[in-house]
Amino acid sequence: MNNLRKKYIEEIIPQLKKETGKNNEWAVARPEKVSINAGLSKADKNPEFKKDVINDLRAISGQAPVLSRAKKSISGFKVRQNQEVGAVVTLRGRRMWDFIERLVGVTLPRIRDFRGIERRSVDGQGNLNYGIKEQLVFPEISHDDIKNIFGMQVNIKTTADNKEEGLKMFELLGFPMQKD
Repeated sequence: MNNLRKKYIEEIIPQLKKETGKNNEWAVARPEKVSINAGLSKADKNPEFKKDVINDLRAISGQAPVLSRAKKSISGFKVRQNQEVGAVVTLRGRRMWDFIERLVGVTLPRIRDFRGIERRSVDGQGNLNYGIKEQLVFPEISHDDIKNIFGMQVNIKTTADNKEEGLKMFELLGFPMQKD
């Protein structure tokens, strides 16, 4: 069993039950899934970009990304209908817990000038949305092999009822949240 998941079950659930006043351990907030999204806007000018994004997302997440397509044409963004505009990886279960543990323990401390995750990154339903400017902060990515640098969005969906419950769960999981 993953160390973070074990900590969540043994320490965090009882603490959340006590603080929220919930009797059932299934009623307390828990991570449900992690989505990692990267845009492919540069892929039309640079054909290698799409391959690099797919390979890096595969290395970071441990599973192959799904390419998302544009639903309709938007001339202002130079997007055509059915054009590949992004790559998405959704992690659940063991892979989700492994990714969260690596994100908190290794990746976030490697971000230059990192001062913590802003509290406004957690929405009203207790979900965390955080943007990473370059994939180089992940230890799975070799700096020598990089041809293209791209950013990505990490979304962690939870079962929290509100923002406060989600914030408390993320703080107990070890996420470096900024103080008010």
